[in-house]
Amino acid sequence: MLLLKNGYLLNMETGNYEIQDIYIEQNIIKKIDSNLHIEGAEIVDCTGKWLIPGLIDMHVHIKKHFANYFTAAGITTVRNTAGSIIELKPFIDADGKDYEPRVISADRMIDGPPGLWGDDTAYNINVDNVLLAKQEVDRQVQLGAHFIKVYGWLDPEFMEVVVQEAKKHGLEVSSDILHSKKVNAIDAANMGIDWLEHSSGIIQAMYPGWTWNSPTEVWNSIAWENPDEEKITNVCKQLLEKDVKLCPTMVLYDQMRLAEDYWTTNHEIVQHIEEMDYLFKHWLPGAQTKSGQSSFGIQTKMIQKIAYIYFKMGGTVVTGTDTPAGIFTYPGLAMHRELQLFVDAGFTPLEALQQATMNAAKALKINNLGEIKEDYIADILILAEDPLRQIENTMKMECLVKGGAVYSTRQLLEAIPSEEEMTIYVNDLIKEFEKLGLKAE
Repeated sequence: MLLLKNGYLLNMETGNYEIQDIYIEQNIIKKIDSNLHIEGAEIVDCTGKWLIPGLIDMHVHIKKHFANYFTAAGITTVRNTAGSIIELKPFIDADGKDYEPRVISADRMIDGPPGLWGDDTAYNINVDNVLLAKQEVDRQVQLGAHFIKVYGWLDPEFMEVVVQEAKKHGLEVSSDILHSKKVNAIDAANMGIDWLEHSSGIIQAMYPGWTWNSPTEVWNSIAWENPDEEKITNVCKQLLEKDVKLCPTMVLYDQMRLAEDYWTTNHEIVQHIEEMDYLFKHWLPGAQTKSGQSSFGIQTKMIQKIAYIYFKMGGTVVTGTDTPAGIFTYPGLAMHRELQLFVDAGFTPLEALQQATMNAAKALKINNLGEIKEDYIADILILAEDPLRQIENTMKMECLVKGGAVYSTRQLLEAIPSEEEMTIYVNDLIKEFEKLGLKAE
């Protein structure tokens, strides 16, 4: 039993604060009122502190190696957009009651040959016929996938089969069609695809002659720094008719744009990541060679404008980071940078937070998450400063409430597995994949 006393509780709908006490049993908010007295409850004094819901990162690729970094930064739920349900089952079953965040996940991405990520593994499959498309969806349904993810090299014929098969099982379909030459955002919407990750396919719909492989003169013909709002609006109208949801992952684009001048911050999580070296060693070469600047980075302002216009039109736009893809998408902290980029795009601090909490939860169709209300899941960030005054204050986390317990950032960092523990874990996982006839990489 926990009793949070005298905190400034943020109403996520109105943006108003009210000094309240919050009584929590196990992982559920049981009562919110002033001057509560609960016999036997552990008391946490929140006087002069700001209380907001745990943040939701709607686009990650989480692994045990760095899962605790998310919660250490106040991200209590993640949407894993392709991975392995087999690998993530312990996180899924824990449902946010352990150190790691709650995980909503797709299984392996469904791509087309030769596959952007190579041959078939436990994390991706290349589909080139109708039967295989149906079988793969059915296989993922049996594993317990929460949604299906398709990739840009999948032929439109088979992409449509995947969508139809997923709908039979009541599952949404997420798409990353950044590299597609045959499917743009409007095509995807007409197929019944629910999600455009990275806001992918919209630029192809705006400029039908453009793909990622277009010659330099085609790239140069697009006003990346001064996006054409009329073209954006025309595409967004068609997406809105189909209720398509966008996860723009602005931080992915922006870190690529910045390259070796990437955004970072003086935070113990950054220090820990650099010391562990697992992620940092993969990012640094890309930053130094400016890898991605000419493709991802140049799109940053366009993606921000698309997200803001679609939001203002009434479309669903949520926060996501694609951690640990690209460069320096720090697990957990990248979400705080994403919030900053939402505000830079035109969202108010409250609107940015809404997309990372209550609206993300609505998009996930979890009706007791993303707000601090009675009978809701008790995922709560206790902040030292007001995030509505300055969005950067979301990083000033005093502690985190999740799973019926109170954690400091330091506690969660100390629970990150050692290199020796991870070696044992990975070897066991590889053996499990091999038993199922799956390649680990």
